[in-house]
Amino acid sequence: MLLNRFLDRIEFDSYEDFKKNFNIKIPENFNFGFDVVDAWADVRPDKVALVWCNDHDEERTFTFSDMKRLSNKVANYFVSLGIKKGDLVMLFLGQRSQYWICAVALHKIGAILIPASSQLTSDDIMYRNNAAGIKMIIAMDDEYILTQIDNAIPGSQSVKHRAALTDREGWDNLNTEIDKQSDIFLRPSGDDATQNHEIFLTYFTSGTTGMPKMVAHNHTHPLGHIVTAKYWHRVIEDQLHFTISDSGWAKFGWGKIYGQWICGASVFAYDMDRFVPANLLAKMIKHKPATFCAPPTMLRFMIQENLEQYDLSFIKHCSTAGEPLNPEVYNKWKELTGLSLCEGFGQSESTVMLANFDGFTPRPGSMGKPAPLYDIDLIDEEGRSCNIGDEGELVIRDIDRYMPTGLFVELYADKQATEKALGGRFYRTGDIAWKDSKGYYWYVGRTDDVIKCSGYRIGPFEVESALIEHPAVVECAITAAPDPIRGQVVKATVVLAKNYSPSESLVKELQNYVKKSTAPYKYPRIVEFVSELPKTTSGKIRRVEIREKG
Repeated sequence: MLLNRFLDRIEFDSYEDFKKNFNIKIPENFNFGFDVVDAWADVRPDKVALVWCNDHDEERTFTFSDMKRLSNKVANYFVSLGIKKGDLVMLFLGQRSQYWICAVALHKIGAILIPASSQLTSDDIMYRNNAAGIKMIIAMDDEYILTQIDNAIPGSQSVKHRAALTDREGWDNLNTEIDKQSDIFLRPSGDDATQNHEIFLTYFTSGTTGMPKMVAHNHTHPLGHIVTAKYWHRVIEDQLHFTISDSGWAKFGWGKIYGQWICGASVFAYDMDRFVPANLLAKMIKHKPATFCAPPTMLRFMIQENLEQYDLSFIKHCSTAGEPLNPEVYNKWKELTGLSLCEGFGQSESTVMLANFDGFTPRPGSMGKPAPLYDIDLIDEEGRSCNIGDEGELVIRDIDRYMPTGLFVELYADKQATEKALGGRFYRTGDIAWKDSKGYYWYVGRTDDVIKCSGYRIGPFEVESALIEHPAVVECAITAAPDPIRGQVVKATVVLAKNYSPSESLVKELQNYVKKSTAPYKYPRIVEFVSELPKTTSGKIRRVEIREKG
């Protein structure tokens, strides 16, 4: 088992034992490509790394030997173009199998990987190219994103190379170029060797406000995801793990490559054209992933797909993240599948920070308890630790003394912003939560999203959780709306379920429902019905856009 190389202990007697005694042994000059992918290929050549399928009846299985051979070919292709350690390469590959191959190749070289969403516009891409100094772009065979990239190139001075998964004027054909290359790529040495402190991955954050930041992780970051995969996702060696995520999201790194492969699990990838719950369930039943992670929004739509008619008994463990989990979704999923949803919390800046780990029973709607890598606290506006039950900002303590494995190490190319974020005693997440007497943490909202109405502080999540229980509501977002008397009032923006139509009587019904489910002062005084909620490219609700529209 590869884990023995990186952990002092793998099994623990209790959550308290896990929290106190978990420890990662970080090798000198750890490189994910060589020390995980190639290591598995060397000891178990036929071990399955990736099972891939799409909506067009195409399927392929890749062993770790395949990954080693193909990533070596791509690494040689990159080197032939002059790509070297420290160069930035942006991938628009969705869930094409080439993403995994290119990512491993870049890690072997020490070039910096930047995953990107295929929903970006030309302006988004040009901003990223110039902000990061992107040297090369690799994109899938999708006309929309290829056109957006082409339109961004005239204003992007740093981009020297483009490769696509198809023939296109001005682009290399990646598949053709791979075929030309040797499948031998020796581990770089001397100045070309990667060092643990060097940047290997940078995420552009979703940017719900302002321009996206560049969150940079060093080469030890994948080791932090051992906690994500082994102890939260609870992956099983040699069995499939399925996290629903596009490669443009940080959640892909959480659930579809790093921790899973270190722990010896195989990754299942469904490259869907669009999310259709029935199609997703059919793929799951065919391939039978043992462990499964999905965002609450997708779980809600799956539940509406007459879930009781599907036999999902092959799933041994379910987890969820990406947005707060409403208790209604937790309870309904448990009723229909018999499985508890183990919520986890973290950011693009981290690995899993809090989760429902083994050793204690999940509480519906709770983020769980702190991961062992992080010294988690809640602080008030003066920086003092909060009492039990009091709301405060979620922080990681004492980063001036010890930087946890998995936490980002800089905001790329911005020393001033890095110093502001990481230069003090705390890393401030910008999220508000509270802790109960049993040590469970409960999400309230982003610091900017908390509503102040007539002297009350109202967290949007608690109102959303009440509202989502009504059968008419598929999705909703709670925001503040200005009010001349109360300062702010609660506004609900609602997506209705099938067979429900907007009406004044339904507004009253929803308002009264919230009044009965939670404190009456929290009810939405304004209710707006929409066909869909505005979201970032990572799928998070853009409450700032709703607020700006009034």
